[in-house]
Amino acid sequence: MAQALDLGVGGAREPHRRGVLSQPLAAWLAETFGRTPADVSPFVRALTHGSHGGETYERLEFLGDRVLGLVMAEWLWDVFPAEPEGQLSKRLNALVTGAVCADVARSLGVRPHLRLGKQALADGASDSDNVLGDVMEALIGAWYREAGLDAVRSFVRGAWGDRVHSGGKAPQHPKSALQEWAAAAGRRPPEYTLLDRSGPGHAPRFTVAVAIGSFARAEATAGNKQEAETAAARALLEQVRGGART
Repeated sequence: MAQALDLGVGGAREPHRRGVLSQPLAAWLAETFGRTPADVSPFVRALTHGSHGGETYERLEFLGDRVLGLVMAEWLWDVFPAEPEGQLSKRLNALVTGAVCADVARSLGVRPHLRLGKQALADGASDSDNVLGDVMEALIGAWYREAGLDAVRSFVRGAWGDRVHSGGKAPQHPKSALQEWAAAAGRRPPEYTLLDRSGPGHAPRFTVAVAIGSFARAEATAGNKQEAETAAARALLEQVRGGART
């Protein structure tokens, strides 16, 4: 029996077609994954935000996050055979952040197919890094269940593309770099403080401060606490390195 699906961003971009898969979503799935999945219901769930009601992407996101980590680790192992574990870990962490997953989702054209409640749509959830990053992982989870690890490997390598090769040297995380700078300069270790949490549940905003004793301090705001800490560390690192040159 055909599935009854209610598709599209808040119902605005794709007409509701009870009992059939909408043509825009069917065409997008076929273009994105190489064929229309035999069972489309997991992909509909992967595109469904909690504000919409019904089954959401959360369980598939849990699975997709782990699958993405495995596929990316294997890929980095192949591409950088001479690098030690620490460098590979830095590359991995940089490639699977919510912001990168969201960027991949945008490049694949995920946004028009999100299923959002009216308020979430009005609040800008269709362009939230948190939402798009989670949905991207959920789609990976759905494709893994549909087609297996080999198919996911091919999909991820195509979707992430040249991102894996960016930069000849593994990037150092700003928090690690700041920690190392403080130790080398004989300063106290950086301390992070959550100053504020605001915004709706689907698009929260976190403001974090980082300080090296009374020597220097910086603040940043982002969509989750970890990203806010990273941005604050980056800002403080630029500040102290700039001060060291003057």
